[in-house]
Amino acid sequence: MNDVSSDAIPKLPRGVRLRHDEVRGEWLLLAPERVLKPDPVAVAVLERCDGVRTVTAIVDDLATAYAAPREQIETDVKAMLRDLADKRVLDLG
Repeated sequence: MNDVSSDAIPKLPRGVRLRHDEVRGEWLLLAPERVLKPDPVAVAVLERCDGVRTVTAIVDDLATAYAAPREQIETDVKAMLRDLADKRVLDLG
């Protein structure tokens, strides 16, 4: 497992999208031939993976939005991004 760079600019790759299922009232990460159900924390991170913001900007935004320790958020966000990239549902450009 290699570390995610703070300068990486994560984005959903072509064919993958984050969608809210109104009927079930839950978020879904739709990828070719599979569906992932991200928890609310993952949704907050994924909504910020716009192909423009760096990991640092995402972490800073989350730390401010949730008034949580930046170091903990950074560790958790990087681990989540690495996991999603390993599953090929996130690009770490």
